[in-house]
Amino acid sequence: MEKYRIIVDTNLWISLLIGKRLSELRSLCNSEVIDVYICDELIEEFIRIASLEKIRKYVTEERVTQTLDLMKTSCISTSIEKNVASSDLRDANDLYILSLAETMNADFILTGDKDLLTLQSHQQTGILTYSTFVAIISV
Repeated sequence: MEKYRIIVDTNLWISLLIGKRLSELRSLCNSEVIDVYICDELIEEFIRIASLEKIRKYVTEERVTQTLDLMKTSCISTSIEKNVASSDLRDANDLYILSLAETMNADFILTGDKDLLTLQSHQQTGILTYSTFVAIISV
């Protein structure tokens, strides 16, 4: 059986962390029909954003550590080999997500980022919200 190859954008990791919905990500990461890919850039961005004061008032250090552990133990870590030089994205800092999608030939990027969602796809990769993805595959 072929697995879905997905990338969970940093803003979704943070959103589910704040919303105390990590169990949903755990289920996604441990699904038999899904492979979740991460890269150093995604982890670095997660750590940077999770360290912001406006985020820290909603989450504990323990929850951040649990999320990082989940990323490192249940996701497939890889290096970006294809770099997207430009796209229609307003935020060039998100280019690494598209680069990771190209490198891994990802089926989907899951995000809440309106700029990414506006693209709807990048090459072969669909760009959707978490809830749309779950509705499609019925995890």
